[in-house]
Amino acid sequence: MASSVPTSPPPTSPPQDRVVEQPPTRRDFLYIATGAMGAVGAALALWPLIDQMNPAADVLAAAAPLEIDISKIAPGQQIEVIWRSMPIFIVHRTPALLAKLKAPALLSRLRDPQSEEIQQPPYAENWSRSLKPNILVLVGICTHLGCIPEFRPAIGDATLGADWPGGFFCPCHGSRYDMAGRVFQGVPAPFNLPVPPYHFASDTILVLGENPPGQTFSISSIGQM
Repeated sequence: MASSVPTSPPPTSPPQDRVVEQPPTRRDFLYIATGAMGAVGAALALWPLIDQMNPAADVLAAAAPLEIDISKIAPGQQIEVIWRSMPIFIVHRTPALLAKLKAPALLSRLRDPQSEEIQQPPYAENWSRSLKPNILVLVGICTHLGCIPEFRPAIGDATLGADWPGGFFCPCHGSRYDMAGRVFQGVPAPFNLPVPPYHFASDTILVLGENPPGQTFSISSIGQM
């Protein structure tokens, strides 16, 4: 009688929906890391382009009113700030400088001593061209060819003459302005330095780019800058 030999059942293949997970290798890790860094690099490379495509925030920020603490500006000192891409001069005028502004000898040398040209808001159409006599606010751009005048506050400056009352001198073509930004006669610049819109929120805070309540002056209405 032939003996029967037990046979083992044929091996079965795993179900088709079963996934056999293998532990990640070092090569897999390097591929993942390289891909992630590439994605970050691409995003960083695109950022300047994306930023340039949406300049509205920068434009709004540049045109927004600017608050300036003037409490630390010493008498006779000037500070300069940037508003709407323009240099703005803020000067703390001393009593001696203010006294010069009304001197007949000076007024006779100025092209527009009474500020008749529209180079300032209505609230600065006065002898000091300012809201407060001791604080001067000007657009620091020469009305000749757009250079930036130098601040020359010394009365009788040796380089500008014994009759110099203190003010601003443009070294490009020699235009001169007094300490109210009024242009002298006989120089290339045709107009006084502009006065921008501004007001005081308090005794120490000047708000540049915003008129006092009830005023509607715009810097775009000036004669020349």
